[in-house]
Amino acid sequence: MQVIVKGAAVLGFLALAQGAAVADDFKLSNNQRITCGRGLSAGKLSTSTCRSYAYLFNARTSEYLRCSVSLSMTRDTKEIINTQSDGNCVKKPRIFDTDGNYTFDATETEPPNTNSFFGTGGYAIWASDITTQKLRGCITIASGLGSDISKCVDMKFE
Repeated sequence: MQVIVKGAAVLGFLALAQGAAVADDFKLSNNQRITCGRGLSAGKLSTSTCRSYAYLFNARTSEYLRCSVSLSMTRDTKEIINTQSDGNCVKKPRIFDTDGNYTFDATETEPPNTNSFFGTGGYAIWASDITTQKLRGCITIASGLGSDISKCVDMKFE
């Protein structure tokens, strides 16, 4: 099932990148994650749901999109009853104020567990200018109160 989800995500990103302006250079994060869960329902039905997140980064403007894709399957002991899939990308603000030639990486927290105090957790984005020594780390945490808290920090080089 993981191959199906990752394949769908890549196709979605390619379609998004093709519609962009020629001058922009979109890069897909190298650090995609996938989480899956299973639930049992009345009548011996079971549902498995997998969700994957990835980031599409504009290397010229430092804007990025946080993208997710999900696949859910419900089955009984004999057959698959239903499948549903969904996916979208949400545009996020620029990391740097000026255009440049940037590179980046991103990572997601694991799904809620005993180590996740604030709902679904958060994510981190690292971006740097490949033409100069400039690096910024950004963390976003779900507050559990409806709005996320985000902060970016410029790295100091000693």
